[in-house]
Amino acid sequence: MNDDTQRIHDLVEVHALCARYMAYTSQSMPANWLDVFTADAEYTAFGTPYTLDRFPALLAAAPSGQFIGNMPVVDLDGDRATGKQHFIFVDQETHAMRLGWYNDEYRRTADGWRIHRRSTTFMRKQGGFDSGRSHDPLADVDEK
Repeated sequence: MNDDTQRIHDLVEVHALCARYMAYTSQSMPANWLDVFTADAEYTAFGTPYTLDRFPALLAAAPSGQFIGNMPVVDLDGDRATGKQHFIFVDQETHAMRLGWYNDEYRRTADGWRIHRRSTTFMRKQGGFDSGRSHDPLADVDEK
């Protein structure tokens, strides 16, 4: 493959990866959700970093709803890349919306591109941006 063809191939694969993340999260598919991450992935939610072994509980603790995201803006650098993916989350019960974006690091693995690190930034009505109210959504779950 020439460089342009490889770049296009990589971008399409990363875009599909992020679309799968949105679909698996919206459909609460924890087994599939793990497939979009590297084995040593870290997901930061509300200021708290989580490792892969805690992802299923994190997904189970999240409210049900629909994630809608754009194609991420991706900067490729060999077998690594960074990106931002904007999203809208609509809560299933209240239809309340959250707006924000993911800050990502991607890695090329033997199984294709995967998310290595993902963190969330929320857009607030008053115009600010933050990582959410700092708390551990799994604190109550872990105590049981």
